[in-house]
Amino acid sequence: MNNNKRVQIFERFKQNNPKPETELNWTSPFELLIAVILSAQATDVSVNKATDKLFPIANTPDAIKNMGLATLKTYIKTIGLFNSKAENIIKTCKILLIKHDGKVPDNRDDLEKLPGVGRKTANVVLNTAFNQPTIAVDTHIFRVSNRTKLASGDTVIKVEEKLLKVVPTKFKYDIHHWLILHGRYVCTARKPNCENCLIHDLCEFNEKVY
Repeated sequence: MNNNKRVQIFERFKQNNPKPETELNWTSPFELLIAVILSAQATDVSVNKATDKLFPIANTPDAIKNMGLATLKTYIKTIGLFNSKAENIIKTCKILLIKHDGKVPDNRDDLEKLPGVGRKTANVVLNTAFNQPTIAVDTHIFRVSNRTKLASGDTVIKVEEKLLKVVPTKFKYDIHHWLILHGRYVCTARKPNCENCLIHDLCEFNEKVY
């Protein structure tokens, strides 16, 4: 795919959704961090159901740490891998309190040192909470990038590197949200809805479904 076609795709996404947002519910960088940790191998809907009950009770590192592991688990037990996620969250809260004055760091190195936080989670927090031009690549974005030929790569990191290279700076703040929403609701895994796709004429997928 050439850059001219890519820019047309970005422009259409922007025109259709000028200010895209994550579907996770959050009101602070810490709430976003916890929500993204919980969202691994889980849907945003399931995470929101849990955090809508958790955050009114505890939405700071100190409050969740004091809540304790057993109580935290009761709030997130409907989410997959809740046992390990609860342990990571408690550990993360302790580190934030000890090393970061209870605040979520705004740099990749410190974020990725937190239990349960990998590159994708760090990218989401940096982009969404701190408005940095990072691009988090999840399964939806990996699929859409490869299927459309927007940014081909056989690993998540290769797709991320390609996107960072080919996406103009003015679109980098929003491309993560555009692609994840496109993959979640239009360019789905089993049966892409090409007939109602915003970019169907620009997409280079050879097996379009109409």
